[in-house]
Amino acid sequence: MWVALLASAVVVAGLVSVHRASDPAPPGPGDPIPEIRLDAVESGVDQLRDWARPRARRFGIPERALTAYGYASVVMAKAQPTCHLGWTTLAGIARVESDHARFGGATIAPDGSVRPPIRGVPLNGTAGNATILDPATRPGHPVYARAQGPFQFIPDTWTRWGVTAATPYATLAPTLTSAEKAPTQTLSGNPDNIDDAALAAARYLCASGGDLATPAGWRRAVFAYNHSNSYVAQVRTAARGFDA
Repeated sequence: MWVALLASAVVVAGLVSVHRASDPAPPGPGDPIPEIRLDAVESGVDQLRDWARPRARRFGIPERALTAYGYASVVMAKAQPTCHLGWTTLAGIARVESDHARFGGATIAPDGSVRPPIRGVPLNGTAGNATILDPATRPGHPVYARAQGPFQFIPDTWTRWGVTAATPYATLAPTLTSAEKAPTQTLSGNPDNIDDAALAAARYLCASGGDLATPAGWRRAVFAYNHSNSYVAQVRTAARGFDA
């Protein structure tokens, strides 16, 4: 069910408003994340283990997933301090998209790899899905795209916004005003890696929403991630649960 959500509601921008004057306040940022060294020999994700452990138990999130969400929010706070992306929003999206990388019995390896890989349904235009061809398709032999990984990225979106978690944060400084435009630099990464996927999602959300501490900015960001009002409501509910 979670995998189908993103796969079924893309490329329909303009059919509904991306924000409303009566939007409720965005979810809170969650428990503060301790200072970490982004230039340390020890990875930033590893530095958050002690922070993540008790919260992972409290919220029912795999510890390895929670470190990825926390790290991505720290990186974006350094790279784009006006974005104000809380780890709770990333956790809310991952909860809806893949149950924190547990969909279909998947687990997260110590290096962040999610196995077996999580894939959405073929985006072939049936069952209310959009029709999206995979970049590998050939004339006369259509290959339909599938959403990939714990954050369910469409391949074309990953090509534009994917990033490896080891990317220096200065490289992620904003250069665009809209997620509709592609970045000028491909930063690679793997959508089946929880660290890469969380940071790529954070990057996309900040580009889409601007200031996620505002009701309109938060809704605009999540709506851009999946053009569905019900999806925005689901993510809001999940994210607020992690801010308890």
